[in-house]
Order: sequence, then C-alpha cells, then structure tokens
Amino acid sequence: MASSWTGNRVRLRAIEPDDWTAFARFADGDGRRGGRLELPRSAEGHRAWAKEQAVAECDDDRFRLAVETTDTGELVGTVGSHRTGRCSGWFEFDVMIGAEHRRKGYATEALVLLLRFMFAERRYHKCLAAVLAHNEASLALFRRLGFTEEGRLREHVFFAGRHHDLVMMGMLVDEFDRRHAISGP
Repeated sequence: MASSWTGNRVRLRAIEPDDWTAFARFADGDGRRGGRLELPRSAEGHRAWAKEQAVAECDDDRFRLAVETTDTGELVGTVGSHRTGRCSGWFEFDVMIGAEHRRKGYATEALVLLLRFMFAERRYHKCLAAVLAHNEASLALFRRLGFTEEGRLREHVFFAGRHHDLVMMGMLVDEFDRRHAISGP
C-alpha cells in the first residue's frame, strides 16, 4: 500500500473540476441515487457541483473524495463522510460507484480506506449506515465489511409512489479493527 489513501484497486483523492464529465456519465447511467429517482442535471450543473466539491473545506469531518482505479486512474465513484456526531463519536458515510464499475471490489476497498481514516486518525468510535431495505447489494456489502443491523425504520422513505423501510447498520471501532486492522496492512 503506497499511502493511507491507496489500496490495491482504488485510490481516494480530492475531486477536481474536470471530474464533472464522469459524474455526468454516472448520472446518465441510471438516474438514481440511493434508489431514488433524481431530477436530471444539466452539464453546467455537473460542472458547478464538481467545482464546488474541488474547493470545499472539510467541515466538521464532512467531506467527499473521488474514487479512482489504481491501474488506469479512471474515476469510478465517490466516498465520503456526510454526518457526524463529534461529541458522541459517530459518523455516517455514503459511497457511490458508477453502474458500469460495480461489483469489482471498488466500494469495499474505498470504504475500508475511509473507515480506517475516520477510526484511526479522527478517533471516531462508531460508523452508521442507512440503507433502503430493498437494496440487497448494499446490505450485503455492509454485512461483509462487518456492519450489524441495528434497527429498521418502517416505511420511512417515500419514492416511486410508495413508502420504503430504511435499515440502520452500525460498526464499532473494535469490530473494524478485528476484521480490517486499524493500522492497515
């Protein structure tokens, strides 16, 4: 492993303004984020978003990083921390891998790198994940990583004309350390 931000398959890096074209492709690929249908975004909207992300400050440990492959340097998605409870020691994350890049291990490795940073360097105690109950691929990924289902918010999210359950999953720092070694390989 070359750095804390590089694994065997992926490297996490800052989002650059020129990344907007890849994000536009990802949005055109399935038009859904987290299972929810999103409004179409213009090319200028993607450019503005990428430019905003490129200069965004890490506000209270909330940030987003680009996920690119180590072999080709191709941008395949993003990972980031989007909510934190600093006093209680918890954080939530999200990960998005473009449809054509899924099931290649990129999300797994990106999440291990992110979790290692948040647990080891930022000293968080717990990571939370909120997953739509019908998103079997994400549920399986989080279980493989070592997350435990902690609860289910019944009919909590509305989209596609009906309500959906939201599964809450969590992982404690010592659980992560046992599976993935907090100090890295």
